[in-house]
Amino acid sequence: MPCTDLLAVDRIVILSEPVSRDALLDVVAGLLGAGPADAALVAACLHERERLCSTGIGHGVAVPHARGGRVPLGAFVRLAHPVAFDACDGDPVDLVFAMRVPEDHAEPHLQILADLAGCFADAAFRERLRAAADVTAVRALLLGDARRRRAA
Repeated sequence: MPCTDLLAVDRIVILSEPVSRDALLDVVAGLLGAGPADAALVAACLHERERLCSTGIGHGVAVPHARGGRVPLGAFVRLAHPVAFDACDGDPVDLVFAMRVPEDHAEPHLQILADLAGCFADAAFRERLRAAADVTAVRALLLGDARRRRAA
């Protein structure tokens, strides 16, 4: 399953106010959770995963992920104010693609992570996301452009 298939319009946002890494993970959990109680469970999983090892993959990108839920879901957050994320290259993060994958989806989980790494390894794609004028343009890039790139 391609990473862009996990997204929906309401799970693609831009945060204009500064946030900490922990607050960002809580925002992501709210996008991936099915209500407040479920979002709290997702947040606990995301925070625990980050305690094990940062999901900052470099070039200002992080891919926090958690297990749980019934179907794979993704959320994307562009930050107006990059946040320290202990990324492998030391750069702060401003592009976050988070996902939640059911416990029994180990192989699809790895495939999605590989697809994410491929998408965000493309410097031009990252720059288009950063340069997008508003959330509508970001959504068009993620829901339209990435799918077109995959088909090509």
